[in-house]
Amino acid sequence: MMKVWKNLFKGLVRENPVLVLLLGTCPTLAMSQSVSNALGMGLAATAVLICSNFVISLLRNVIPDKVRIPCYIVVIAAFVTVVEMLMHAFLPSLYDALGTFLSLIVVNCIILGRAEMYASKNGVFDSVIDAVGMGLGFTLALFCMATVREVFGAGTFMGIDVPVIKSFTVPILKEASGGFFVFGVLIALVNKLFKREPKKEFSCAGCPSAAFCSLKREDSSCEGKESEGV
Repeated sequence: MMKVWKNLFKGLVRENPVLVLLLGTCPTLAMSQSVSNALGMGLAATAVLICSNFVISLLRNVIPDKVRIPCYIVVIAAFVTVVEMLMHAFLPSLYDALGTFLSLIVVNCIILGRAEMYASKNGVFDSVIDAVGMGLGFTLALFCMATVREVFGAGTFMGIDVPVIKSFTVPILKEASGGFFVFGVLIALVNKLFKREPKKEFSCAGCPSAAFCSLKREDSSCEGKESEGV
């Protein structure tokens, strides 16, 4: 059970496909101008990711290795078409807002990458859990970016005015340059909070002053002296 939860939540932050793995950058920047568009794109991509991972994992021993990428694209394209048709029928305004980027889910590197790196090598259940985690991570990254850009760039949230912020908006956040700025800040924040720096090892090897250092020992290590407070 712990493995399942770990596999599910890894895509939210520590292996977030957008903020850590830096995948799906184009739809993230283009669809993060408003929260509604961001959620629509995130959920659409998540649905395609879950369905494609399920089918590709199910057929992983049947698909010939030489044509696996074209087969993956065909499977993904089929589910993107289904999502497009459903959205066009039931959510026409969102369908129009997403525009070309909805069709471009077919070549979204997050979906194709998980198919190649995970679904083609693991069982159906694990592949679906991985897809849910990565899809939610993609949606979360879109939501965070869109919230900052819409609230502080236009003074609205999902189209509803936020009077407190309305007087202090920074319109450039709605522009492409503002999107890159918010994107960079979020990446830096995630790296700062969740990435551990490797332990530093003290050694005389490579030190330009090693020949003149009184701490140098035969084993070329200062660790013993460092621990003694010299």
